[in-house]
Amino acid sequence: MSTFEVRTLGCQMNKHDSERIAGVLLARGMTAAPDGEIADVVVFNTCCVRENADERLYGQVSSLAAVRRERGTIIAVGGCIGQRDGETLLRTLPQVDVVFGTHNLARLPALLDAASESRRPVIEVEDPSDGDFTSELPSRREHAWHAWVPIAVGCNNFCTYCIVPSVRGRERSRGFEDVVGEVRRLVADGVVEVTLLGQNVNSYGRDLYGDPRFAELLRAVAATGVERVRFTTSHPKDLSDETIRAMAETPQVSRHLHLPVQSGSDRILKAMNRRYTQESYLALVERLYRAMPDLALTTDVIVGFPGETEADFEETMRTVEAARFDAAFTFIYSPRAGTPAAQMADQVPREETQPRFDRLVAAVQSSALAKNLPLVGTVQRVLLEGPSKRDERVLMGRTGGNKVVHVPLTEGASARDLAGTLVDVRIDDAQTWFCMGTLIG
Repeated sequence: MSTFEVRTLGCQMNKHDSERIAGVLLARGMTAAPDGEIADVVVFNTCCVRENADERLYGQVSSLAAVRRERGTIIAVGGCIGQRDGETLLRTLPQVDVVFGTHNLARLPALLDAASESRRPVIEVEDPSDGDFTSELPSRREHAWHAWVPIAVGCNNFCTYCIVPSVRGRERSRGFEDVVGEVRRLVADGVVEVTLLGQNVNSYGRDLYGDPRFAELLRAVAATGVERVRFTTSHPKDLSDETIRAMAETPQVSRHLHLPVQSGSDRILKAMNRRYTQESYLALVERLYRAMPDLALTTDVIVGFPGETEADFEETMRTVEAARFDAAFTFIYSPRAGTPAAQMADQVPREETQPRFDRLVAAVQSSALAKNLPLVGTVQRVLLEGPSKRDERVLMGRTGGNKVVHVPLTEGASARDLAGTLVDVRIDDAQTWFCMGTLIG
């Protein structure tokens, strides 16, 4: 086993875990396989929040069956599906050689060795409440200028549609100084932007200190010298006025907030165990806009939760219109085994959910364009990420509000050399999901 490939199917926490998986394999002496080359080891780091992640895993593993037979490629499955399914994976996907859980990353090299030597499947899945933070493992960052920094793992909210508490465990916060110290080291290593990660960052520190300290953490991280701070995800019931003030008063903190609403119907929100109402959510949104008129607000919305009626959906549409979202991750509800919602009566048929979903998407697109158009003619500070996937002569970057901006390269400039730099860009045109601009200076 000399080369490896890590395929990430999931959220930002999975992306961070994948960087640590790569780090422990590199520390073992392996090398990353070049693009397009079949690796000796293929590791799938998975998410099970949405049904399509399961489908993608099963499809991609099955497609490697011939390669595994001919070359002896070892296939490992970790992350949330590994944690949730355990031995079931070995029965349903006989091509899999190693299954490991969300807190077994450090053990992966030993598990791969055991599978290679015994030529038999190996499984190791710990209780998700055990184990250390993955940030304590070596890392191979995808970008030299950006780093994921977990501040908490697990969740205590138990939304009825969500599997996270089962596969990630109860909420556990990292020590305040551990987080700030890691960011200081990252800044010394040339990192320009960090993203603080947690299933609910707003409750950070409650388990360690008695009260949440997220607002204080934002200010302390910004004081390390890092140029931009992002974070995800926020639960509306725990977003405090102190955190809003910290965002508004700290220039390094991105003017972007992802605030999942999930539904606009109080009845459905109660069934989801979200513990806020439409009225309290919209009041929170108005406080945010008063503090930061230029805030970019994004969200998650589930259509067709069990028992949702047309009247419930109309309340969601009213909420979307009132909140003026810049973007939304929209989902048609899919039952996840092991969650209370999967056992609820009144599952909504697809012929009802699809028209609602289409209306929701159209409303979000309209709102996104309305939020982008006022940017035309303004100058935005943009962190360049590299060449556009469609055109090597066009740079792609993001504003502090997480708006995607495309910028044509000037003569003699290199997209790869400019990646990770903050530049001023005049916005010349705005579309629904991106803006076009011109480099200034």
